[in-house]
Amino acid sequence: MRAPEKLLLRLEWRVVRRLDGRLQGGHRTVHRGAGTDFAGLRAYVEGDDARHIDWNVTARLNEPHLRQFNEDREMTVWLVLDRSASMAAGRPGRGKHEVLAELALVLARLFGRGGNRVGALLFDTGVLRVVPPGTDRRHVLRIGAELDRTAAASSGQTTDLAAMLDAVARLARRRGLIVVVSDFIGDGDWERSLLRLARRHEVVALRIVDTADDELPEAGLIVVEDAETGEQLIVDSGDPLFRVRFRAAVDARDARLADGMREAGVPVHRIDTDRDLAAALVEVVARTRDRRT
Repeated sequence: MRAPEKLLLRLEWRVVRRLDGRLQGGHRTVHRGAGTDFAGLRAYVEGDDARHIDWNVTARLNEPHLRQFNEDREMTVWLVLDRSASMAAGRPGRGKHEVLAELALVLARLFGRGGNRVGALLFDTGVLRVVPPGTDRRHVLRIGAELDRTAAASSGQTTDLAAMLDAVARLARRRGLIVVVSDFIGDGDWERSLLRLARRHEVVALRIVDTADDELPEAGLIVVEDAETGEQLIVDSGDPLFRVRFRAAVDARDARLADGMREAGVPVHRIDTDRDLAAALVEVVARTRDRRT
């Protein structure tokens, strides 16, 4: 059995069964009337919504008529998956890459079972990999296979958030749900790209965090490596001044992320690598519903 299929089987048993049905209604509908297809006309009857009256036809026939629509409830979901170098951090078997892969398969399976079409955009070594939207289990395995390919091909490129967001904006021509899965560690001016994307789509950010992203162990002289560029530096981890500067840099990074997401109206949810995935996703859904009540 191939690795993606083994992983999906495990996730279906341990996570998908616990979450099935919980994600339905956990997002806003993307259809607000303008996106429905015109189906025809019928005579007005008492109790109908007068806002749907076709006044031109009513005047011509001298009898009130309503416009009817067939609403398309299917939603297209795009998973934007960060495969850059910093996503390799974490303990073996439970690093950020592994958590991202689990999230991608679980979300693709859950949304697909709900009748939605799920596509994936994988951004790793500067080469964009796209899995066009699909619905069935075989399609989820295709996303898993692409995740395996990008893990093997990763060569330590930095996270270009603006490029990731611009790429999905070009692909997602129809209004839908965009789920960005990343640690959001990287450079570049991504805020404008996020604003443009959020004007047209519903966007949700899942930020994968490992302890190593935020904390510096007190272990004397250590070699610190930039997870994105590979640059190495020997530092005294016990130096109080260095620890203050490190903490300030982490806080500044987090503040910029929070400010950019808030300005765009995009909720960002933290997914810790050491946490149970099903519990984390249940919390995401609950927070999303609370935000809209």
